[in-house]
Amino acid sequence: MTVARAAMAQYENIQPIEHVYPLVRSDRQLDRAISEIEAAPGIVLYTLVHDHEIHRLERVCKTLGVPCVNVLDPVFAVFQSYLNVQVTRRVGGQHALDADYFRRIDALNYTMMHDDGQMPEGLDDADVVLVGISRTSKTPTCIYLANRGIKAANIPIVPEVPPAPALFEIKRPLVVGLVASAERILQIRQNRLLSLNAVGQNDRYVDRAAISEEISYMRRMATEHNWSIIDVTRRSIEETAAAIMSLMKERRQTMETEPGQSVE
Repeated sequence: MTVARAAMAQYENIQPIEHVYPLVRSDRQLDRAISEIEAAPGIVLYTLVHDHEIHRLERVCKTLGVPCVNVLDPVFAVFQSYLNVQVTRRVGGQHALDADYFRRIDALNYTMMHDDGQMPEGLDDADVVLVGISRTSKTPTCIYLANRGIKAANIPIVPEVPPAPALFEIKRPLVVGLVASAERILQIRQNRLLSLNAVGQNDRYVDRAAISEEISYMRRMATEHNWSIIDVTRRSIEETAAAIMSLMKERRQTMETEPGQSVE
């Protein structure tokens, strides 16, 4: 799905219709996918691993005259050439309940419990703590990081309400401040109020001057406490998360090279 969407993003004025068939592990499941492909032909991208399923799908696509591409084939070829070992062809192998899987689940549980300033006493157990004013995408960014096995907490910054003292006492996590332009914050907040039918109920929340003050307050706090800052104005959640993971890597490498420093 990600490969297909990345490719489609390069074509303007094209609106794709996706048909997704996950976890195809039996002939019956493949029958359903094939019947729908026959009813609505289109480009077929697949990641099947069993030869008999692959041959069957490719025969159908050839008969229909539609392109059929095994997304994993070129990757398998490179791995096999480099590692000099045969593919084991395990269906759903990436979904195995291994240590990495449980690490991600643990991270997600932690992130949900420490969302929006909850349970500040557990902040030091985080890998990263995001701070920022309302509507800087703190929660979705934390959830994205958690799905990568990173324990992420977030703390809202409100000028009139001091953050929990625990935020300034943590030692282990990386603290990152998220900011955006006043125009972007204003737009998001206005849309949120519209969706809640709450227009006119909180004028300061959507006052541009007040928003600018919030952003300045956030930046001053980050400078005072030597926190990294990421401007999310033109960043997607994925890009923000990638920038945070890069900062975490740099911090880890710095701590490993500095005498007397230890990395947990």
